[in-house]
Amino acid sequence: MRRVAIVGSPGSGKSTLARAMAARLGLRHVELDALHHQAGWTPLSVPDFRAAVAAAIADDGWIVDGNYRPVEDLVHGSADTIVFLDLPRWQVTQRVLWRSIRRGITREELWNGNRESLRNLVHRDPEVNVVAWTWHYQPKYRELYGGFIESGHWQHADVHRLCSNRDIAGFLDATPVSRPT
Repeated sequence: MRRVAIVGSPGSGKSTLARAMAARLGLRHVELDALHHQAGWTPLSVPDFRAAVAAAIADDGWIVDGNYRPVEDLVHGSADTIVFLDLPRWQVTQRVLWRSIRRGITREELWNGNRESLRNLVHRDPEVNVVAWTWHYQPKYRELYGGFIESGHWQHADVHRLCSNRDIAGFLDATPVSRPT
């Protein structure tokens, strides 16, 4: 377990699990959102994003979290372990709502100076409102990644589909702790 990709809908715990696994395994954590979202929420162009991701995973030892179709081949194709966090729709939506409220109130900086706005929570457009995005896209992630598992698309990797907080905790507990050499 040296090249791990963690996927799932917003609020599923990708970054939380990635940070915990990176600490246990002594590996670097790469957050795709941090590479993709530039200042002012401006996305990197696809060629620049692919180049940034390729550079981030060039070495042997990383935990990547995020879902971006333009770099799936790079990340998933290089991963020796893929973890799909497939939590219930209501649970991830609730997590994203409370997280967005907290971030909006505290003005927590996410990546490259970006902050969530409480105003975005009143928009119906999933492109603006991360809660609406989560509600809309969680079933699509389940279909996409469930299909990858069923079709053998990820057969090159050790695949884990975790469907509850208990599954996630058990998986993390079973992750070995790296000893410094």
